[in-house]
Amino acid sequence: MTLAPRHIRDSQTTISQLMHLADANPVGNIHGGMVMRLVDEVGGICASRHAGRPVVTVAIDSMSFHSPIFVGNLLTVKASLNYVGRTSMEVGVRVEAEDVLTGEITHTNSAYLVYVAKDENGEAAEVPPLLAETADEQRRMVEGKQRQEERVRRRRARETRGTCG
Repeated sequence: MTLAPRHIRDSQTTISQLMHLADANPVGNIHGGMVMRLVDEVGGICASRHAGRPVVTVAIDSMSFHSPIFVGNLLTVKASLNYVGRTSMEVGVRVEAEDVLTGEITHTNSAYLVYVAKDENGEAAEVPPLLAETADEQRRMVEGKQRQEERVRRRRARETRGTCG
């Protein structure tokens, strides 16, 4: 069965959440784990929207922390598909912190995550192809495919060596 291609814009997801004391460490910076949870949550929603079915996280390929996030910041997490394979999807996530008193917005984090769609039996399920319309979307799709090829190369190398890391 051939699935109809879907536009990138149709699955893009954004959430915003105010950061509280419960989200912070003793010096007032937001815990990296809190940020990672939100990144994975928004990335998973984006992937599920595209696949039209549940997904599981199979890799956090990269997670960069550019600057701290503080109590009282409004955190905005934006996710967009970069690349789609047969059953897997790479989602790019951008995190921004806004000082709600000044309006200053800081890009704090970037991440690439990989999700696999699951069918009713918990098996990997085919996902629709991705339609890249703009030059930026096409560039991100090419770069996502290159990252996926590198992931596969690294996985095969590990399997050949018989190691996990």
